This record gives sequence, structure tokens and C-alpha cells, in this order.
Amino acid sequence: MTITPLYTERCHVGGSESNLRDLIVRVTEDLKDIKKFLPIQISERRKKRIRNFLELEIDSLKEHSQDLWRANQETRVDFILIQNYMKRKLERVDFESKQDEGASLLIPFATILVDICESRAMVLPMEANEAAQKLFQVQNQINGMIAKIKNAEIDINKVLAFRAASTIDALRGHLQEWFSFYTGYDPTFDWWVSRPYSLVDSSLESISNLIREQLVGIQPEDKDAIVGQPIGREGLLSDLRAEMVPYTPEEIISIGEKEFDWCIVELKKASSRMGLKDNWREALEKVKNDYVEPGQQTQLVKDLFHEAVAFVEEHDLVTVPSVAKDTWQMFMMSPERQKVNPFFLGGESIIVSYPTNTMDHEAKLMSMRGNNIHFSRATVFHEMIPGHHLQMHVNDRYNPYRRIFDTPFSVEGWALYWEFLLWDDEKFPKTPENRIGMLFWRLHRCARIIFSMKFHLGQMSPQECIELLVNEVGHERATAEGEVRRSLSGEYSPLYQAGYMLGALQIYALRKEVVDKDVMTEKMFHDTFLRCNRMPNEMMRALMLGKDLEPDYEPNWKFYG
Repeated sequence: MTITPLYTERCHVGGSESNLRDLIVRVTEDLKDIKKFLPIQISERRKKRIRNFLELEIDSLKEHSQDLWRANQETRVDFILIQNYMKRKLERVDFESKQDEGASLLIPFATILVDICESRAMVLPMEANEAAQKLFQVQNQINGMIAKIKNAEIDINKVLAFRAASTIDALRGHLQEWFSFYTGYDPTFDWWVSRPYSLVDSSLESISNLIREQLVGIQPEDKDAIVGQPIGREGLLSDLRAEMVPYTPEEIISIGEKEFDWCIVELKKASSRMGLKDNWREALEKVKNDYVEPGQQTQLVKDLFHEAVAFVEEHDLVTVPSVAKDTWQMFMMSPERQKVNPFFLGGESIIVSYPTNTMDHEAKLMSMRGNNIHFSRATVFHEMIPGHHLQMHVNDRYNPYRRIFDTPFSVEGWALYWEFLLWDDEKFPKTPENRIGMLFWRLHRCARIIFSMKFHLGQMSPQECIELLVNEVGHERATAEGEVRRSLSGEYSPLYQAGYMLGALQIYALRKEVVDKDVMTEKMFHDTFLRCNRMPNEMMRALMLGKDLEPDYEPNWKFYG
């Protein structure tokens, strides 16, 4: 199958707009405004408003499906993308409602606080004496709950208790905003409200800390404890459907384990070339100790950046706009942030992880070993060009309305895919030490699939996840803790960490269908992928290969072996 000249022109170089573009942009902005106006996540008013909005939009889309389906392939893809997006959001509202219901046992006072804060957002009349009375009721309810917790009268699991504590922290922040809005402005407000507000604010902090200590098991001195909130098998299946990945959680784990085994075989080959037979762990230790001296890491990163750009341009692998190449920036990561991100971060800029003078001796050594020359080489290519920096630069300029369909399978998959490609490319220079560095990251991404999926299935604890990275991948303990903390903190979707390897495998498989079969040149394939912007990779495949689509399309691409 070949791509028509019309499609190549439209997606590869920008082309005309999709008929659904305005709808997608409007849905994006409307949802953003609703969430901004009603920012309290446990609010029933917020959930109802979002649910009603999405249901109406989905019904409207169905009404116009026949007309839209007579258009071109891009419109059909956009239809499936926005329909899938809205259904996913609807499922997420229902899923989070169930989780909130489970945690509500510990926060019976939440409804009053939500009403107080949302009344301010809607600018309803505020009677200071009534507000004070409500805060008095909240204070009594908090006191009662504190007593029950101390007397061991509450039976709730750690995950829901942790969710309740996080919800209390968020409510405290919203209440602080409410108080700051009125204080000093309404003459009667401070007279009535200051004292009860001060008591409630302090009590919210106290009960949050108590829940963490008594019900979750996090002591005050253990500020860096990792808990996480597993979503279970049904939650994973729902997320996999939304990402258009037609595999079960168990099948995903199997893929991670098979790729893990491949990495071990290749690590042994590389260690043998280093004269260490098949002792890849010893080879890894040698590679870790090959780091630059303090103050030299930024220059190393700069040199590696220019090496990567020169290679992809010399071999005509992807278009690198001069602005993308010339305007990148570098920043240093703080020691506190390194607890969550022990390695480099990238995108518009690269943020360098390396020890500072405030870190203790052990932490300095672990950071230097974890960001050695050979690990850094692969990291810079992943984060900058041809990885995330180039990706974000192009996504900002071509079909930007599709950024709403952001997915780690496309975003992180793209950057790791380049690590696959450079590993395969004999023209790309690689010493055995370089190969160890590249394989460390590949093994790491396999482990991410295994520990993140098993954590959400309830099969691994955070500590067991850390031990896997230390004992089976070769992480420094500090970097392993940072990785697990980052993965399970809730800042990333449950499938985010699995998306690196799975997304790379998808793009790698798509390349075989497109480039190896002469549908596109390699450069055209890479440029097209970037300029079509973000979406589940199965939809990218449908665009590139002109696959048959229906309004009720179900994902079916078995991309792995």
C-alpha cells in the first residue's frame, strides 16, 4: 500500500485543516475552563458538570458521524481521537468518584469545605456569621475523626488513607485561597471568621499528618516515603483501551520480561568485548565510574548534543529546523528535585542532574555514577535531538490542536525509538562501554513495564520495585528510589512508565511496515510522525497506511512479535 500524494502533502508538510479541528480546540478549552472554575477534584458539582459536558459532546458527535465519515482519512482519524478522548475522560470521572467514595470515610467534613470554597468561586452572597458556624461544624467533625483514629476505630486500607490525606491537603489549600479572598475586604469577615478559620487550618494539617502516621505508616521524619495509589486490573484495562493498546496487563508484563531477557544477552556480549567475559554487572560498574569531574558535566552535555545533531543531519534521518538546533538551553537540577528525577530531563531545555556541594558524599558519588559519560550519551539524544526537543519543537508548529491527544506511547516512545534506531545503525559509533550505557537504559525501560504494571496489580510494593531496579538492573539505590518515587507519586498516569518501551516497540514496528516496504523514505517517515503530532500510535499507523476505519473502531494492532 502506498500513501496518496494528497495525504503526503497534507500531513507531511502541514496541509489543510481537519474538519474537526475547531471542535477539538473548543472541547479542549471548554474542559480547561470548567476545571479552572471548579478546581476541587472531589467536588460533586465539578464531576457533574464535566460528566454532562462530555455526554452532550459525545451525543452531538454521533449525530454528525455520517457526514464526517464521508470526508478524508485525517477527519476520520480526528473523529476517533476526539471520541476516544471524551470517553476516556468520562471513564476517569467515574473511576475517581469510586476512589473518592472509598476515602470519604476519613473526611466527613469535606462537603462543607467544598461548598464554602465553591460559593466563593460562584460569587454567592457570603454571610460571615454563617461561614463561621460552618467552620465550627468542620472543627467538631475533625476533632471527632482524630479521636476515632487515635482510638483505632477506623478500618481502612493504606491506599485509601493516603488518598484521604492528599485530599485533605488539597482542601486546606483551597480553604486558604477562600480566606485570603475575603480577609481585610469584608469588615465583618475577620471578626467572625479569623479564629475558627485558624483552628480549622491547623486541624486540617494535624489530621493529615495523623492519617499518614497512624493509617499509612509514614513517620514525620520520613518525608521521602513512597506510597502510591494502585488502580487495579480493571483500571489498567480501561487505560490500555484508552491508549489503543489491545493487550492485557499480563501480556504487557510478558513483553517487558522478554525484552528484559534480550537486554541481558546483549549486555553479556558487550561485557565480553570489554574483556570481562559475561560478567555484565562488573562491566556496568566500570562504566558507572567513567564520569567527568565536578563542573565538567555541562560541557559534556553540549558536546553530546552537537554529536547527535551532526549524525542525524549527515545521514539525512530527520529534518532539524535551524531554530530548534540553535535555541536550546541548559539548566541545572536542584538536589531536592533529583530525589524524584535522578537523571536528566529534557524537552524545550535540558535539565542536567549532577551533584552539588550541598549533597553528602554518598549522594554525590551515586549521582555522578548514575550520570556517567556513557549513560549521559544516550540520555542527551533521548532528551534533545532527535528526541524530545525536536519533537516538541515540531509539535508546536504542525497540527498543534492534536496535542490534546498526548500519550506517553507517542511522546516517550518516540525518544526511546531513536535509541533503538541508533543501536541498530552500524554508522553510529559505539564502543563496548557505549553499548553498556545504551543497554542500561533499555533494560531500565523493561523494568519500568514490569514494576509499574505489577504495582498497579497489587503484586509489588514500592520497596520491591526499588529492589528490582537495584538488584536486577544495576541502579544506584538513590536513583532507584527516585525512579520509583517519580513513577508512583501520582504525577504520571499509571501507564506512563510502560509507555516508553511499548511506544518504542510500536513505532519500531510501524517503521518496518512503512520504511522497509518503501511506502516512505526514512526521513519522510520521521518527519511525518512528528508533523502529524500526538496520538495513540495505532491511529498514526492508520494515517500512514490508510487503514480502514469505522466510527466505533476498536484497536486491534498486535505490534509485538
